[in-house]
Amino acid sequence: MIDLEQETSMTDTSLRSVPVDPELVPIHRAVAGPDVPVLTAQTIASSRAAMIETWPSVAEMLGDLPIDVSEHLAPGPAGAPDIAITVLRPRNQAASPVPGFLNIHGGGMMVGHRTMDVPRLADLVMELGAVAATVEYRLAPEHPHPAPVEDCHAALVWFAANASAFGIDPARIVVMGGSAGGGLSAGVALMARDRKSVDLAGQLLLCPMIDDRNVTVSSHQFVSETTWTRGTNELGWSSLLGAAKGTDAASPYAAPTRASDLSGLAPAYIEAGSAEVFRDENVDYATRIWAVGGEAELHIWSGGFHGFDIYAPQTELTRAALAARLSWLRRILGKRA
Repeated sequence: MIDLEQETSMTDTSLRSVPVDPELVPIHRAVAGPDVPVLTAQTIASSRAAMIETWPSVAEMLGDLPIDVSEHLAPGPAGAPDIAITVLRPRNQAASPVPGFLNIHGGGMMVGHRTMDVPRLADLVMELGAVAATVEYRLAPEHPHPAPVEDCHAALVWFAANASAFGIDPARIVVMGGSAGGGLSAGVALMARDRKSVDLAGQLLLCPMIDDRNVTVSSHQFVSETTWTRGTNELGWSSLLGAAKGTDAASPYAAPTRASDLSGLAPAYIEAGSAEVFRDENVDYATRIWAVGGEAELHIWSGGFHGFDIYAPQTELTRAALAARLSWLRRILGKRA
C-alpha cells in the first residue's frame, strides 16, 4: 500500500486531485458542486428521510420490465430484529436453477436503503436471467459494528437456504454492492469463508469502502466538491467503529483491509474510479489477494469519480464499466454452471 504517512513532505493541500473524465465533468459539477449540501453527523437523519422521500418507488424504477417483486423477512442475528429483503425475479424465469445476487446498498454505513440499487439489479436480472435480493441492514451510528455486517451475512445465509424456493443454483450466488455496500460485501465474503456458511461464486465489489485508516494518497486527494470526500469517509468510519476507528481493534469484517489472511476467498471483482477516495485501498486489496494466490479482477476507470456509473449512466465510461462487470460475471458464473 502507498502510505501517505511515510510521505512526510506531502500535505492535503499539496496533492492534486485526478481530473474527472471530460464527459462526466458537467454531471460531477451538478451532483458535487459547492452548493450541494455536505453530509454531517447533524444531517444524517434528514438525509435518510430525504432519500426515502425523493427516491422513485420500485414500480417506477422497473416500469414495464418483466420482473416480479416480492418482500420477505429473514431472521436477524441472535437477539436482533428480522431483516427486510426485497427479491427481484424474471417473470419468465428458467426452469433450471439460475444465478443469485445478494445486494448490499451503499451510503457510508450511515444512510441509504435497500431499493436504491433496483436499477442496477434489474439489469442483472434481465441480462443473466438471475434472481436478485437486496437487504435492509441496520445503520450506524445507532447500530455500530458488527450490526450492519452481521445483518448482511444473516441475509446471505437466508438467501442460500431458500435457494430452491427462489429457483437459484446455490453454487452460483454472488454477494455484491457499491461503496459501503462493497465494503460490507467484502466483509460478508470473509465471514462466509471463516464460518463456512455459504460457498460464494464471487464477490462484486464496486468502489468498496474497506479501510478505516485513510492513509493512502487517494484518501487525501479528494477533500471537497466530490461525491464522497475524505471528511464524509471519516464520518462513516467514526459512526461504524467509534473509538476503534484507526486502531488495531478495528475488525476485518468491518474494514476488510485489516484482514491478515486474504486466501481462500471467493473470486473478487474490484472496480473504482481514478478520481476517488477509495482508489488506492481498492488497488491494495486486489494486490494482496493476488499475493496469496487468490482470484481478483481489478478495474480502475480513468477519470471516474465515486459512483460515476450511478450518476452518469449514459456516458462512455459507464458503458465500458458495465460491459466489464457483465463479462466477469458471465465468466465466473460459467465456471460453476
